[in-house]
Amino acid sequence: MFKKIIITALFAGFIVGVVSALLQLIYVQPILLHAELYETGSLTHFGENNSQGAHHNSAFDFQRNGLSILFSALIYTGYALILVSLIAYASSLNLKIDNVRSILFGVCGFFAVQLAPAIGLPPELPGAAAAELFPRQIWWFFCVLVTILGIWIVSFSQKIPYVLIGIIIILVPHIVGAPEPEFFVGPTPPELASHFASRTLALGAASWVLLGYLSGYFWRKENS
Repeated sequence: MFKKIIITALFAGFIVGVVSALLQLIYVQPILLHAELYETGSLTHFGENNSQGAHHNSAFDFQRNGLSILFSALIYTGYALILVSLIAYASSLNLKIDNVRSILFGVCGFFAVQLAPAIGLPPELPGAAAAELFPRQIWWFFCVLVTILGIWIVSFSQKIPYVLIGIIIILVPHIVGAPEPEFFVGPTPPELASHFASRTLALGAASWVLLGYLSGYFWRKENS
């Protein structure tokens, strides 16, 4: 069983990690590079030099992009290990892992790891106002863990009281509230920040759906 989980996760996680990294290089990295110009002062919000600096730092950086692809592959392989372990456990409960359920596992992963934390801590651009790093990390891990627990309770409970408990558990981090900066100021334009957050979450959703699908696909292959 353990060997099957590892093999499935390696295949699914590596493929999704590479695909996700390539999509981010195309759709997200240009926004990051643009924001870095504001962070360093090469551009200023409402400044007269915006048109002159908007295309700086656009050369392809092989080292940076190569490391980004490698890091993405490792991250999604780690996600795949968790997702496939949950799929394996669900299979042991005689739950048929077809394409629809595989994708639902991926959707739930996206909700737990990216969408739910983004309600309190949206994806941030360089130069954006933010609270201290350590409290944000603590809140993020807390949010992810209780969201996974809540989704699991809601998904596999057959009694309404347990479903309500699961929903309440999901809401707890947001009732507590994420750490916020003292002042919402920074050099990065809010229009750029919103564009970055929307693209990051959209690509995250697509990546998790693909991860769920491939995890189920390779899992069935290993068990056929």
